[in-house]
Amino acid sequence: MNKKALAGIGLLGAGALALAGCSASSAPGGETDAPAAESGELTVWVVGTDTPETAREYLVDTFESENEGWTLKLEEKTWADVSETYVAALQSNDTPDVVEVGNTQAIGFIDQGLFSDLSDIRGDLGDLNPGLEEAGTYDDTFYAAPYYAGGRVVFYSPEIVDADSLPATLEEYVAQGIEYKTDAMSGIYAPGRDWYNMLPYIWAHGGEIAVQDGDTWDAQFSSEESLQGLELLQRVFTEATNAPTDGDETDAHVPFCAGETAFLSAPAWMQWSILAEPDAENPGCPDTFGKDLGAFALPGMTEGETAPIFAGGSNIGVAALSENQAMAKEVVKIMLSKGYQDLMAEGGLTPALLESAESLPDTPVAQAQAQALANSKGVPTSPNWAEVESSLVIQDSLVRIAQGEDVKAVAEALDAEIESILNG
Repeated sequence: MNKKALAGIGLLGAGALALAGCSASSAPGGETDAPAAESGELTVWVVGTDTPETAREYLVDTFESENEGWTLKLEEKTWADVSETYVAALQSNDTPDVVEVGNTQAIGFIDQGLFSDLSDIRGDLGDLNPGLEEAGTYDDTFYAAPYYAGGRVVFYSPEIVDADSLPATLEEYVAQGIEYKTDAMSGIYAPGRDWYNMLPYIWAHGGEIAVQDGDTWDAQFSSEESLQGLELLQRVFTEATNAPTDGDETDAHVPFCAGETAFLSAPAWMQWSILAEPDAENPGCPDTFGKDLGAFALPGMTEGETAPIFAGGSNIGVAALSENQAMAKEVVKIMLSKGYQDLMAEGGLTPALLESAESLPDTPVAQAQAQALANSKGVPTSPNWAEVESSLVIQDSLVRIAQGEDVKAVAEALDAEIESILNG
């Protein structure tokens, strides 16, 4: 699976740069109600190789068999295309009809008025991944349907962790991490700049990144609930980890494969780095700490519940300038159908349709990711969010917390910076 698509890392800034040069539409989704043609060709853009060939064939065959006189052309694009060429294409007279975008990019395309309103077919799409659905919703209107998801799970090696005594709550997770920590081992590998792994701590306590009141965004890191989460996270930084306070999650599998990590919360695709045969570039450990690799969803505050995690992944939208709105929406219905989503799951992707999770491979990582993503959230749906992330104010603030500064003071300053950007 494409790492950017899974983790949502890098898509936000790149997508925002591509969108920055375009004028905003006052009414996103300017599709017309023109009568549907009786025949024609639709173009669907998917990104990268993540969509399995079985799903691609199913989409074409199902659409064409159900819609006599119509053909469907499926084209594979790159994440660079999403950032660099999508906007021009979606504004042209030769627009594709249905496109895949990264979940953190969706809001930018919606704000530009490039996607159609899909509210009229939402009732046909079943129970969808909540975090990705939020990413495709703007002003309470559904514009970009979830496609597939990726999220973080907690990896562990039974060589180090007692698989019969895994933590049942977030507080137990932190407590066990502190117990496992030694001078040579991180109980929980937690570098200071890894902000995606920070979010579950505030969300599990009922906190938020920012909430919208009318046209104004109110940042929430200094709320009572968020502070409880950040204070628990500070205990991880100061008592449970040896990770650098100014480090990020890049190459987190390296200390894991060195036997220097008990719990590693990381994107599910990290398993492939852990399980890869070791070489000069990648110190995988399939025969040591990767053997019988274990994984579980990060627990929440109450036993039996998971902590909300950040949902990475992709959404699909119908081009507002498509001349075939009704047919394009039929494509979306197929892509969110159980038959199609089952094929996505069988290919190892966490499906957007929750009931298709039963078709995931029966591996600890796949099952843990599906469980984790069933309780997931996204970043604020503001066109200005890209600037928040690119400014690095969240990462810099977490470093200060990891270095032991007063959590409340740091959070209040962070809220002020976020509000200045979102409301600017």
